[in-house]
Amino acid sequence: MQIKKASVILSSGMAVPPKVLTNYDLEKMVDTSDEWIIERTGIKERHILDNNEVISTYAIEASKEALKRAGLQAKDIDLIICATLTPDYLMPSLSILIQNGLGAVKAGAFDLSATCSGFLYALCIGDQFVRNNPERKILIVGAEALSRKTNWQDRTTCVLFGDGAGAVIMTGQENHDRGIIDFILGADGSNSHLLTLKGGGSAYFPLDEKLPPEEYYIRMQGREVFKIATRVMEKIALELLERNNLKPEDLDLIIPHQANLRIIEYLRERLNLPKEKFFVNIDRYGNTSAASIPIALYEAEKEGKLQRGNLLLMVAFGGGFTYAGVLMRW
Repeated sequence: MQIKKASVILSSGMAVPPKVLTNYDLEKMVDTSDEWIIERTGIKERHILDNNEVISTYAIEASKEALKRAGLQAKDIDLIICATLTPDYLMPSLSILIQNGLGAVKAGAFDLSATCSGFLYALCIGDQFVRNNPERKILIVGAEALSRKTNWQDRTTCVLFGDGAGAVIMTGQENHDRGIIDFILGADGSNSHLLTLKGGGSAYFPLDEKLPPEEYYIRMQGREVFKIATRVMEKIALELLERNNLKPEDLDLIIPHQANLRIIEYLRERLNLPKEKFFVNIDRYGNTSAASIPIALYEAEKEGKLQRGNLLLMVAFGGGFTYAGVLMRW
């Protein structure tokens, strides 16, 4: 397939905090077990920020890695888009901290909030910038500090989340059989009450007595979210394949959002594909929301499971609810 003025990913990078929280650590904190967590989620451990750390440190580190691998300098970047639910501050934005930390003096910068679909949302926005100006170089970062929004007394949610950052650099490349082929962005707010983080928004005053303390942390009705996520991710994948005259077996690799291994397995079974066609690293990182797909991209390429010319599908589903899919030739 010949793509003109395609948006290509030049490089990727990732960074996670060194502190590891295992399932055995969680056994000492809440009524749970390693066996139960693995059976229900597929997660064995996750990286979390230490008390004196901030996620901007790792967002900058991941970005530096992507720049290095692309052979670029910070001054070459024209725009920074950061997908995050958990910035260091509401103001300045995380993208501004990245811009300053890198010394990307000519780059515009903004944050994007689309929860677990955030990185793919940002990738699609970057695609539109690049198609209009193929010479532009765009840094896209997914970075999350979900441990700071986790209720460590809630056994149903505290086992799920981790912290980390991933980054990619996009630019335009003409007349090459690679790049973004198609994408889907969507949202459905009708079930937004199933996954919430109310505290900290402008609907309530800081530490508002009307708001229970647990609302300052992620709250989720897991069973209902699971049902919707499986249905929507299958729909996205099949729609992208159908409208591009492709079959599941044409794909070389699928990188889904790493939320729950059972969701990934459901999608794999519905597409009737072998395990080798799915990249999974949720066992080592947990759900890192907007950071999960860029972290997986970096690791898949480093491990040789994602190679130049491969047909790649990325799909995500997140709170809101938001959903997204990107089909590209690597």
